[in-house]
Amino acid sequence: MAMRPNVPATIPAAAAGEAGLNRYLAEIKKFPILAPEEEYMLAKRWEEHQDTDAAAKLVNSHLRLVAKIAMGYRGYGLPVSELISEGNIGLMQGVKKFDADRGFRLATYAMWWIRASIQEFILRSWSLVKMGTTAAQKKLFFNLRRMKNRIEAFEDGDLKPEDVTKIATDLGVTEDDVISMNRRMAMGGDTSLNVPMREDGEGQWQDWLVDTDPLQDERVADAEESKVRHEMLMDAMDVLNDRERHILTERRLTDDPKTLEELSQVYDVSRERIRQIEVRAFEKLQKALMNLAGERRLLPAM
Repeated sequence: MAMRPNVPATIPAAAAGEAGLNRYLAEIKKFPILAPEEEYMLAKRWEEHQDTDAAAKLVNSHLRLVAKIAMGYRGYGLPVSELISEGNIGLMQGVKKFDADRGFRLATYAMWWIRASIQEFILRSWSLVKMGTTAAQKKLFFNLRRMKNRIEAFEDGDLKPEDVTKIATDLGVTEDDVISMNRRMAMGGDTSLNVPMREDGEGQWQDWLVDTDPLQDERVADAEESKVRHEMLMDAMDVLNDRERHILTERRLTDDPKTLEELSQVYDVSRERIRQIEVRAFEKLQKALMNLAGERRLLPAM
């Protein structure tokens, strides 16, 4: 169990079972969404005076964001109520470290802590990743299903060699890691939509598949996060020379990517040389982005 951060906040408990969870979701909707000015003043009261009432209002106003994020992780076979509880701990950690003077909304900053807390809980709960999990394995674990859906690799069993190569390249991991993780996750089995969420038989996963409109604070957070990421990407691109920047842009940052053959003709080099430049540029860009994220304190330590 994650250690609870020392942010005083009396929040409703996410009860187990369908009825309990419905009551919780209805209860947290009663907390108002804060205007930017009110959020800033509450954050300053907590930061400067350790005002527990201010901290509680900041936490409670973002409980719906936690629930929304937690629903996105329901496919890992764990009770939604437990995912929400872990996400609430991450939210409190985000409130504790939030710096309103940096100009970002709390939702933009706290969602990193919420996701990190939920992901760590999932990793601790899945026996297949309890031992010696590396950062690359974590990344692969939480992105493999998404990548398989993107390339329509729905069949059971091992992935096709070309699909393995595609996933490994896009996620920056080895092909052996992709094959191994796909097999280990298949052993865990996908959760049926009709499987009860708890041993007492209350509630099924399909009960939580209603697609609701995004929350207001989530829309704001997504818009601000997109803006921040774009600004960071533009700043990070400065580490690349003109050829690296052009090749990376044409290969990975456009809706209609150029082929290796097309770019090899532009620069009068082999396709393999273009691929090498692309990989090197991508690695340099990743490193620059991580450095920028650390400097701006947008990413919590995993």
